[in-house]
Amino acid sequence: MSEESQELGITESKSHKPGEWYAEVVQKAGLADYAPMGGFIVTKPRGYALWERIQDALDGWFKETGVDNVYFPLFIPESYLEREKDIVEGFDPEVAWVTQGGHEELEERLAVRPTSESIIAPFMAEWTRSHRDLPLRTNQWCSVVRWEATETKPFFRTKEFLWQEGHTAHATDEGAWEEVWTRLSQYERVYEEVLAIPVLRGKKPDHDKFPGADTTTTVEALMPDGKSVQGGTSHHLGQSFAEAFDITFADENEDEQTAYTTSWGLSWRALGALIMTHSDDQGLVLPPTVAPTQVVIVPIWQAETREKVLQYSSEIAAELEDAGIRVELDDRDERNPGFKFNEHELNGVPLRLEIGPNEVDDEEVTLVHRPDSEKSFEDRSGIVDTVDDHLEAIFDKLYDAAAERLEENVRTADSPEEIMGTIGKHGGYVRVPWCGDQACEEAIKEKVAAEIVMQPLEEQGGRTAGTPERPDEGAECTVCGESADQLAYFAKSY
Repeated sequence: MSEESQELGITESKSHKPGEWYAEVVQKAGLADYAPMGGFIVTKPRGYALWERIQDALDGWFKETGVDNVYFPLFIPESYLEREKDIVEGFDPEVAWVTQGGHEELEERLAVRPTSESIIAPFMAEWTRSHRDLPLRTNQWCSVVRWEATETKPFFRTKEFLWQEGHTAHATDEGAWEEVWTRLSQYERVYEEVLAIPVLRGKKPDHDKFPGADTTTTVEALMPDGKSVQGGTSHHLGQSFAEAFDITFADENEDEQTAYTTSWGLSWRALGALIMTHSDDQGLVLPPTVAPTQVVIVPIWQAETREKVLQYSSEIAAELEDAGIRVELDDRDERNPGFKFNEHELNGVPLRLEIGPNEVDDEEVTLVHRPDSEKSFEDRSGIVDTVDDHLEAIFDKLYDAAAERLEENVRTADSPEEIMGTIGKHGGYVRVPWCGDQACEEAIKEKVAAEIVMQPLEEQGGRTAGTPERPDEGAECTVCGESADQLAYFAKSY
C-alpha cells in the first residue's frame, strides 16, 4: 500500500476503537480540524454544509409553524443571569466570563452566552402587552459556550458549539404544551427524515431537567457503540421564567395574567450522531438528504476513448444537475479511477456512477451504492428517475439498518445486577420500572457510568401526553424493590 493511499484511508476500526475511528473520519473526510485552544474545533466547508442541511430543514419547518428568527447579543450581564436562580445554579460551573474590555475593567461581568433565556425573556416581557401578542415565537441560530467540556469530541462535545434555541410565550399552559410537542416532533422528524436515524421520544427525569424547567422532553438516538445521544430537547418552562422576568399580558377582560414559556434547542451534536451512526471503516457514510455531493460520476477511459467517455459523462452530469441533484463530474487527469473511488467513499458520496467505453457503447450507466457497494447496471434513458430511485434506496438502507439496531438494543432487566450486566455486555437501553428516586440511578451510575437518559411518555388520543408511561400495576423498582409508578431507560450516553 502506498503512503498516499494510507493517508487517504481510515486506519482505525469502528468496532474496536470507536473513539479513535470517529476522530479519524472527521478529519480525513474534511469535516473539522482541532483549534489551537483546547476544546474548540474549526468546522471545514464539508462539515458546515452538513449543518446547513439540518438548518435549512428545521428553519423551514419553524417558519411554517409561526416562528420568527431573531438574534441576541453573545454577552449577557450578570444581573440578567441572576434573575432566574435555577439558571445561575445550573450553569454556573460552565459559564465563561468577560471581565475586561480593551484596557478597562468592566463595571459588571458579562457571561458568554451558555443559553439565552435570561437575555431573551426581558425583551419578551417588553414585546408582550396583550393576549393579542401571544403566542410569541422566536428562534435564533447562534453559538454558545459552556466551559465544562474537558475531553473534546468534534460535534459531540466542544466548549463552543452551534445550535438553534427557540423561546416562546403563551397565554395558557395548554398552548405551551402544544409548542413543546410541535418542536419535539420536528426534532424527531429531522433525525428520521433528514439524517436517517430513528429516535425514541420521552422526558428527562426531574433531577436531570433543564434548570428552571417544569419538564424537559427529549429525543434520544442510539449509536452503534451502544451509547445514547440526546438528540434535541424541548422544555416546558411553566411560569417560572415569566414570573422572574415579568412576562405578563392583559387578557380579554383586561386582567393581568402571567404567561407560560417554552424553550427548545438542537445542536450540531446531531452531526456527531450522523457520522457515528452510518459511517464505516472506509470513511464517512451520508444519507443523500444531507450529502453535499449526492452523486459522483467517475469516467474511465483510455487515450483513444477519452473524448467519447467524457462527452457522455458530461451530458449525464448536466442532466442530473438540471434536475436539482447535487452531482460532481470527477474528470481529473492526474488521478486514476481507483484513487477516485476511495476518495469519494471516504467523503461519503452516496452514489457513484462509473462510465467507461462499454457504458457509452451500450448506452448504460454502472451505479454503485456507498453503504454496501451494491452495483447495478441501468439504461441511460430516464437517468434522472433512475438516480432518484437509487438515492431513495440508499436512504432506506441506512434508516433500516439503524432502526434494526435500535429495536434489537432495547432490553429489560429484573435486578440491578442485570441492568449493569446488560449494559456492560451489550450497551443499548435497559427499560425498567423505577420508583423515581435519584439514588437508584446513582447506584447504577457509580458502577457502570450509565444513567437514566429518558422516561417514555403516555399517549392520550394518539398524542404524547406530559405524564410518564406507567409500568404494570404492582411493579417494583428494579433497583431498590420499592413500589414503582414510572418507567426509565438506562444507558451510557455521550
